[in-house]
Amino acid sequence: MADAPLCCYQEDDPKHCCHEPAAASGLCYWHDPTICKDQPGDKAALELYAKSGGQLRGLALKRAQLTGLNLAAAPGQPGYDLSFTDLYRANLHGAHLYKANLTEVNLMKADLREANVHWTCMQQANLLGVKWAGARLENMQLGKQLRQEKIAHQADKIRDRALANDYFEQSEEIYRDLRKAAEHEGLFVLSGRYIQQELRMRRFQYPRWSKPRLLSKLIDVFCGYGEEPVRVVLFSLLLIFLCAICYFFLGVVSGGELLQFNPADSFWQQLKLFGTCLYYSVVTFTTLGYGDITPIGWSRLFAAFEAFTGSFTIALFVVVFVKKMTR
Repeated sequence: MADAPLCCYQEDDPKHCCHEPAAASGLCYWHDPTICKDQPGDKAALELYAKSGGQLRGLALKRAQLTGLNLAAAPGQPGYDLSFTDLYRANLHGAHLYKANLTEVNLMKADLREANVHWTCMQQANLLGVKWAGARLENMQLGKQLRQEKIAHQADKIRDRALANDYFEQSEEIYRDLRKAAEHEGLFVLSGRYIQQELRMRRFQYPRWSKPRLLSKLIDVFCGYGEEPVRVVLFSLLLIFLCAICYFFLGVVSGGELLQFNPADSFWQQLKLFGTCLYYSVVTFTTLGYGDITPIGWSRLFAAFEAFTGSFTIALFVVVFVKKMTR
């Protein structure tokens, strides 16, 4: 008697093939998209299939009822590889997917409430409409870009604004859902990262060079949308240093003596002068105004700009820092 035909699921890499008996469709039960896995015994059968070494890549689990599915990795072992699996509208409420590889998985509108997705890899997965309430999101790996985000940037490069805006809007929705779930779990550092991405996706939907887009970019550069106070500090240090250079070459007055760069001076004299200009720049930035050094000529313009910017930047840092700490 001839051997029963095997499932025809096959990837480019020969090791990613299925050795389960095939049905009339040419695919096994788990890879056949025409079979809905919503029977009472499907969850236990899938767990047994996974533990026996079955091919988990590319499974067809659209609308599957898998409440409480346990595919968590054992201690010291790699997670199960479910790459390219279709989990559209699948019920994974309370599932254990610790360290699972969900690369390029379709999780659109899947139910992951109360699920453990700690350390799961979801690079290029479709996460649109996923229900995250109560899910463990710590160290979930999304990669550098979401699937929709990558498509949006590609469309933007070829000037297809309608397509780009559609996918940027989807990306914004995904980051918003993730941010809400992280906040609900008290993961405020993680939610801070997601809100940054959410606001960036919103920014990309504005017309290029428009005022809202430029203002959003400015806020991002200055403080990471209020999530990175260190950016305010770095900007402050950079501004102080640049203004000190301007005072060094344009000159300031101290005790009636003009202090200005002179190529005839020695290196140490110039270094001492720059130190004095740096001190004056700090005093001006912080609006202390001791009065021992005063600007002259074009230095006054830079001093006025630095004082105004400094007062604004210090206030911004206080707001961002307090917001960060109170969370």
